[in-house]
Amino acid sequence: MKRIGYMSNIDPLGRESRGGFSLDAVRPDAPLGAFDSFRREWEAQIGDGFRLPTFNTATKGDFRVKTRATRVRDVAITDVLSVSPIQTSGTAVEVEDQVRIWVMGRGGWTLDGTRKHGQHTVTAGSFLLRHIGQPSDFDVAPHTEGKIVVLPADLLKPLIDDQSVTGPADAAEMRLLIAHANTVHSTMNGLSPAGVHAAHATLIELAKAVAKSRFDDVEPRIAPALAQAARDLANSRLADPELSPAMLARELHVSVRTLQRAFAMTGESIMSYVRSRRLEEARFALTAPAGAVSIAELAAYWQFSDRSHFIRAFKKQYGQTPTDYARSNEPNRHTTQ
Repeated sequence: MKRIGYMSNIDPLGRESRGGFSLDAVRPDAPLGAFDSFRREWEAQIGDGFRLPTFNTATKGDFRVKTRATRVRDVAITDVLSVSPIQTSGTAVEVEDQVRIWVMGRGGWTLDGTRKHGQHTVTAGSFLLRHIGQPSDFDVAPHTEGKIVVLPADLLKPLIDDQSVTGPADAAEMRLLIAHANTVHSTMNGLSPAGVHAAHATLIELAKAVAKSRFDDVEPRIAPALAQAARDLANSRLADPELSPAMLARELHVSVRTLQRAFAMTGESIMSYVRSRRLEEARFALTAPAGAVSIAELAAYWQFSDRSHFIRAFKKQYGQTPTDYARSNEPNRHTTQ
C-alpha cells in the first residue's frame, strides 16, 4: 500500500486551511488495514468539517481503493478509483449543510433517497450537484472512477435551493472545474497563503458556474482553469485535423478571443501548445517497439503540412532530426525516410 501525505497548514486565524493525502490500495499485494490507514489520514489531513460516513463491514474488510483527497479551507476534493464495492451502513441522522458534486468517469455512485431527494445513481459520464441537509447512505459499484467535491452551502445553496443539477461530465463548466481541481491536487502543498486563497476562490466560482450552467468568461480567476481545460481537451484530440482554437472555444462555450486571452496568461499560444504536444507524441512513436515508422507518415498523422515542415519543427524542439533522434535513442531501431 502506497500512501503519500502532507501536513495541514494553518491560516492566520489559526484554522486548518489545507491538507491532503493519497492512498493506493488497489494492488493485489496491498497489505491489510487499508481502510484504517484511509480513515486515519482523512481525519488528520481533511478534518472534522468533512466527517466520514459509517461504512459497512465488507467495505472496511476489503478496501481496495485508490484515492487522493485535498482540503482547501472549506472545500474538499476527493478522487476515487474503486476495485472493490463501497457501501455505507446506517448513516447518522444529522444536519450536514453542504453542497456536493459527484462526477463519474466510469461505474456508478448510487445515493439513497432522503426527504428532499429520491434515490439517484450518478452514472458514467454524468454529474450531480445538490445541497446536502440530511446525509444518506450510498453504494459505489466496483471499478467506479470519479470525483467528489464538497463545498460550503452558504454561497451555493441560493443558486439551486432544493433542486438537483445534473448534466454530462464533459459540459464546459464541468471541464473547467475538473481541470482546476486536478491542478489543486498537484500544487496545493507548494502554494503560498495567497495562492491558497486564489485556488479556493476559483473553486467556488467554478462550482457556481456548474450550478448555473454557465460561467463568466471575463472573470480573471477562471482563466487558468480555462487554459487547463483547453489543454486537456486538446490532448484528447491531438490527431484530429479539425483541432483549432475555434474548435476548442466552441467545445468550451467561450469565444476564441477569451480562450486566447486565457492562454496568453500562461505565456504561450494555443497552437504553440498543440504543436509542442504533437511533436512530443511523435517523439514517443519514434522509439516505440512497434517497428519502423515513416517520417512522412508521422508528419501526416500529427497534422504537419509536409515531411520537411515536420523535420524542421522536430529539430527546433529537440535539437535533432527525427531520424537522428530515433537512432540515438534506439540503437537497434531503423526509421524510414
